[in-house]
Amino acid sequence: MDSFEVKRLEDGGTDPDRLEFDRALRPRRLREFIGQQRLRDNLEVAIRAARQRKEPLDHILFCGPPGLGKTTLAFLLAQEMDSEVIVSSGPALSRPKDLAGTLSRLEYCDILFIDEIHRVPHAVCEFLYSAMEDHAIDLTLDDGPGGRTLRLGIAAFTLVGATTREGLLSPPFRSRFGMVERLETYPLEDLIDIIDRAATLLGMKIDADARPEIARRSRGVPRVALRLQRRLRDLAQVRGLASLDLRTTKDGLAALAIDERGLEAVDRELLLALIERGGGPVGIKTLSACLDEAEDTIQSVYEPYLLRIGFLSRTPRGRVCTKHAYKHLGLAVPENLADVNQ
Repeated sequence: MDSFEVKRLEDGGTDPDRLEFDRALRPRRLREFIGQQRLRDNLEVAIRAARQRKEPLDHILFCGPPGLGKTTLAFLLAQEMDSEVIVSSGPALSRPKDLAGTLSRLEYCDILFIDEIHRVPHAVCEFLYSAMEDHAIDLTLDDGPGGRTLRLGIAAFTLVGATTREGLLSPPFRSRFGMVERLETYPLEDLIDIIDRAATLLGMKIDADARPEIARRSRGVPRVALRLQRRLRDLAQVRGLASLDLRTTKDGLAALAIDERGLEAVDRELLLALIERGGGPVGIKTLSACLDEAEDTIQSVYEPYLLRIGFLSRTPRGRVCTKHAYKHLGLAVPENLADVNQ
């Protein structure tokens, strides 16, 4: 298979330029995928065994924060298995019939990739049980108590799910995945390699001291690193530079309001909202009102990184700001902060 064969079940509003950029940088083979060595080793063993037996891969669930390569890995699995990948997402599958036609058209060893699989409704999950285990689906012919059903056989396939919230999957659904792999954030060295590879593919020159500067502010997430690289490439082009240097890199990151630890403007506003209230504890509803952001957005988008780097803590009474956040923002640490954070 010279190129990815992809079908999408839903019409998304994704920016075509963004899709083209991502497609250009996406690895073509699993060996080209940078980072996640343990996971890659496990996948290589599974792929080799499946190809030797001429069987489809076992169903696979990829877990972890967004931007770490879950979708890319699903495409690479299809590439390595010489099969077709059909792409959908949890929100697009509201009823079992949304999947029935697709499942019946799957060919042997095809891959069905469902992003945000934790958002698949319970009725659709139950519809998938027999498809995953018995290679069959039950179609309802008539409604009502005396309604008839028809069991239709389907080709053996591989379901690949990606989720950022593994805990929202029901235990019966999760147990049907033969492999459950969690992706971790990337170390600095891997991010630099990813930036180097992208620069080569884009015909873009980056000075040696500019690469780690981008990597350090990328939160350990390749998607963030590539997004910053796109914006900095624009700045270097507008300035007429043959190569992206450290000064232009810092100027561009400053214009994007991204500091040395990768914090953006909203991250700092969240920490300052806590500091203005004595460092906390502050309830999520109060933070939501202060930032004019939805509670779920704060919990799923902003808090995870702040918790990971130790700038924020959660307590039964609310969120609290740590001494590391005070120091990062250049503020004096209150003497009673330790009592507040307990």
